[in-house]
Amino acid sequence: MKNSVVNVETAKELGLLPEEFKQICDILGREPNFTELSIYSVMWSEHASYKNSIKQIKKLPREGDQLMVKAGEENAGMVDVGNGIACVFKIESHNHPSAVEPFQGAATGVGGINRDIFTMGARPIAQLNSLRFGDIDDKHTQWLLKNVTKGIGSYGNAFGVPVVGGEVFFDPCYENNPLVNAMSVGIMKKEDLISATAKGKGNLVYIVGSSTGKDGIHGTTFASADVTENSADDIPSIQVGDPFQEKLLLEATLELGKSGAVIGMQDMGAAGIICSTSEMSEKGGSGMDIYLDKVPLRQKNIEPWEILLSESQERMLVVVQKGKEKVVEDIFKKWDLNCANIGHVTEGDRLHFYWNGDLVADVPASTLVLGGGAPQYEREFKEPAYFKETFKFNIDDIQEPTLKECKQIADYIIQHPNIASKSWVYNQYDSMVGTRNMSTNSPSDAAIVNIKETPNAIAMTTDCNGRYVYSNPEVGAQIAVAEAARNLVCSGAEPLAITNCLNFGNPYVPETYWQFVNVIKGMSEACKKFNTPVTGGNVSFYNQASINGKVEAVFPTPVIGMIGLVEKNLQTTLDFKKAGQTIYLLGKVVNDINCSEYLYSYKGIKLSPAPYFNLEEEYNLHHTLSGLILEGLIASAHDVSDGGLFTTLIESAMPNNLGFDILTDSEIRLDAYLFGESQGRVVVTIDPEKEEEFLDMITLTGIPCCTIGSVTKGKVLIDDENFGNIKDYKDKYDNSISKRMEN
Repeated sequence: MKNSVVNVETAKELGLLPEEFKQICDILGREPNFTELSIYSVMWSEHASYKNSIKQIKKLPREGDQLMVKAGEENAGMVDVGNGIACVFKIESHNHPSAVEPFQGAATGVGGINRDIFTMGARPIAQLNSLRFGDIDDKHTQWLLKNVTKGIGSYGNAFGVPVVGGEVFFDPCYENNPLVNAMSVGIMKKEDLISATAKGKGNLVYIVGSSTGKDGIHGTTFASADVTENSADDIPSIQVGDPFQEKLLLEATLELGKSGAVIGMQDMGAAGIICSTSEMSEKGGSGMDIYLDKVPLRQKNIEPWEILLSESQERMLVVVQKGKEKVVEDIFKKWDLNCANIGHVTEGDRLHFYWNGDLVADVPASTLVLGGGAPQYEREFKEPAYFKETFKFNIDDIQEPTLKECKQIADYIIQHPNIASKSWVYNQYDSMVGTRNMSTNSPSDAAIVNIKETPNAIAMTTDCNGRYVYSNPEVGAQIAVAEAARNLVCSGAEPLAITNCLNFGNPYVPETYWQFVNVIKGMSEACKKFNTPVTGGNVSFYNQASINGKVEAVFPTPVIGMIGLVEKNLQTTLDFKKAGQTIYLLGKVVNDINCSEYLYSYKGIKLSPAPYFNLEEEYNLHHTLSGLILEGLIASAHDVSDGGLFTTLIESAMPNNLGFDILTDSEIRLDAYLFGESQGRVVVTIDPEKEEEFLDMITLTGIPCCTIGSVTKGKVLIDDENFGNIKDYKDKYDNSISKRMEN
């Protein structure tokens, strides 16, 4: 791309539409120069502007009593968790970079999401991730998995924040476009919030942290395009991270926040300097004069537009109160980090960028940002042909297996990479650093992280089954929210709020946009029901690969990151505690194998409706379970989800090497009873001496409940048939993925 040529063809090369080029010309009252056009190309990219999603995501519930900032108002969501403490959290994607350079793509995803947390003045205390890959037996998938895992571990371990939870899912649809979604959770005193704003004529603008290089230039544009055979050529668009530098930046930033010198601060992630200057200016109703020749550089011969667009990591933009420059400079000198005054705040909304005294770009800040002057579209959408096909599935067309055949199915399911232990992945992460993780030796459906010197802890989870969402976007999205809430409730927590990472294909494809519209509808309904407003998050379109002329999109995958509050004395675990406890199943049992791992993988039926789900029944189940936990009647709780009831029981039995003896329901097919994934069910264990009180309370609620058996010392018995010993299942469950990765 040549600096001297600017026309509509240049704009198209930079990812802009012809009508958008005309709009830019109208805004400026002239044709833009190359630097200005580059500014608009990144700020109006899908990744930065949400131009094809903003009108839809505004329909999500975004207000709640405990929310301390509005969705999108700051770098992350902020929720009151009592005792003068706020929880700051967010999830984002780094999909395309991870598809091309998985180590750095995943590593910088971790670094970026943590910066969103501490730029607000919060200290990160926990990380989670939600990962999607292709067929695990494929060598390319294994290469991606190894390097993504290594990247997350390398950055997170060095930075010193524990990875406490997450999920890993495999399906051929993610073969060439893996999903790498990273979530970070932090805590702070409520009054210590640092806002991402620029105001006050004459206040100074500093860039702090690492030097600026050419890495990550046009990274936002790259994230708004398909993955192709030539995507490796885009490696310069991928950022390079330095976790040790980020650790220094974290400590310096938190010290700076308490100095009284800061007006506003923002992380420099996607789109770099231009993003931070425009968003902070627009929010504060101001402008800036920025002198690009004062930006600390680590490379020679960098053009002004490259400095503006660089996504070099571990950098912040800080607006400093005039007269307090020395306070700021001394803090960053102490931590051995760059701290350069590169400009000042001005009146009006113009951003002026200078290079060696020359004005190289003059643009209105308000025209660049999402929700402001950036384009906003509603795309055409239509129901895909496959959707009606899903409803043609009839369970009666599948022969019901015998009990003996169910043993074979059980063996298959427990070793399937979507069901088996992900220890090969998470053992590469440091889960204990910081001494806050309360789940390591007390497994629960959600991760529990201690809020020290208070009676409370924060519960957190990430959840989504893209297969369900593909089958029925509205119901699948509801299930994703419901499962996240169910995981928190099973752990003894009250759900508070969500962040989301919405991963889809091309929004210009009507069938894809139909999926997106219906996901938003379903998510909105579920969030309202569970009183879990959306605090913010990320939209990631163009998750599709164009290989040899064939375009294949991933399953629509709206990942839900949810947090809740739990009293430490009410923390509930999923593990069976001792032989002789009674096992109960809460929730409706139905003849349903729709979209189950059993149907999809074992039987090879790829199209079926979403699993049975009823939002009202789900809500009532959560309410009842919370009451039972509050009364101290539950010894363990574990939800029924992927893999069905059998998997739930095995996972509850393994931690203490216990078994179970259960009877199935003669009115329900064996495969549906054991391996069906119908929603709204939880397995609980009750001590015999508490059964009467438990049943009395259950009777009052009207929640379906049945005794299915008891905890044993190690044998697995179903309908008096010996299914084996728990230690054998544990060996298969624990080692399935590692054996595949070693082959």
